[in-house]
Amino acid sequence: MTTDFIVRPARPADARVLAAPRWRFKLEDHEGRPPTPARPLEEAEQWIHDRLSHGHWLAWVAEAGGDICGHVFLCLVERMPDPYGGNAPIGYVTNFYMTLSQRNKGAGSALLEALKQHCRSSGFDTLVVWPSERSSPLWRRYGFQPPDALLELPLDA
Repeated sequence: MTTDFIVRPARPADARVLAAPRWRFKLEDHEGRPPTPARPLEEAEQWIHDRLSHGHWLAWVAEAGGDICGHVFLCLVERMPDPYGGNAPIGYVTNFYMTLSQRNKGAGSALLEALKQHCRSSGFDTLVVWPSERSSPLWRRYGFQPPDALLELPLDA
């Protein structure tokens, strides 16, 4: 494990650099020849820029040699006030990515630690993630567990 990286909060100006790996790793999900993307990369860049600018989404990046080599995103999910308890927010964790050359070197762990530290100090109640089959063991290693009670209603068009 090396520590030749830094972890910092992402900025709106990082949007272009953060959008490209999003497109790359989504294409990795397709075995063989991936389909042509239906949306341009610039759409993701604008979306990321807007979300980071307004603060409802946060992200952290890992940099090695001055280049962003990984990132993780967090969306604040507010909860309704409760007369008998708190309404601490829930964090939706997504878009966790490390470049192949930086995997298993500690930067990913540092990203998740920065995210968890922020959430603890900000009073979050729970973090949730919808892992892929491939990423599920990683999330379990970091303490994520299946929920006791969660229901889901897919809204297929």
